[in-house]
Amino acid sequence: MGPTQQYVMDEPLNLDSHFMQEALRQAWRAYDAAEVPVGAVVVRAGKIIGRAFNQVELLTDATAHAEMLALTQAQSAVGDWRLTDCTLYVTKEPCPMCAGALVHCRCARVVFGAPDPKGGAAGGALNLLQFPTLNHRCEITSGVRGEECTSLLRQFFSEQRTLNRALRHSRSVHRAGSNPPGGSEPRAPEEPDAS
Repeated sequence: MGPTQQYVMDEPLNLDSHFMQEALRQAWRAYDAAEVPVGAVVVRAGKIIGRAFNQVELLTDATAHAEMLALTQAQSAVGDWRLTDCTLYVTKEPCPMCAGALVHCRCARVVFGAPDPKGGAAGGALNLLQFPTLNHRCEITSGVRGEECTSLLRQFFSEQRTLNRALRHSRSVHRAGSNPPGGSEPRAPEEPDAS
């Protein structure tokens, strides 16, 4: 399916669910690449004009969040940095960096799946998307396909914790095997008496 394929549906809820499914497909690409599984699509007039997944590790770029990459694609497709008639669908509530970008490009609407009460900037920890002193406010719809989005994130982080525990265990076994006879760690030289 190309980035300009148009979808026509009767109800906005069905449309939101459909485009969130497209964002989830991107999130699975992130998952397969061992990235935090967040995906995003930007839609204008029923067409996807930008799609991306988290690529922080792949690109060694802390700003390579799905939203940022999808916004860049959408701006290229439109030929303007303003996305006033666009909706961003993202599987996890945007962070402050991404929320700031959404306000700056004047995105009309943000739809997200999983809430982020600790770090989300669309009402979770704070709400930059509707901050009263900024020159633009985005409409927010939350919880679309929320269980699926949350489940994918939980699965990823559970697997990461298991891998990290296994790695720590492997390192401790390796260190224990390299200890001198008696099984104790080498000691640092003792300081001489000051007397």
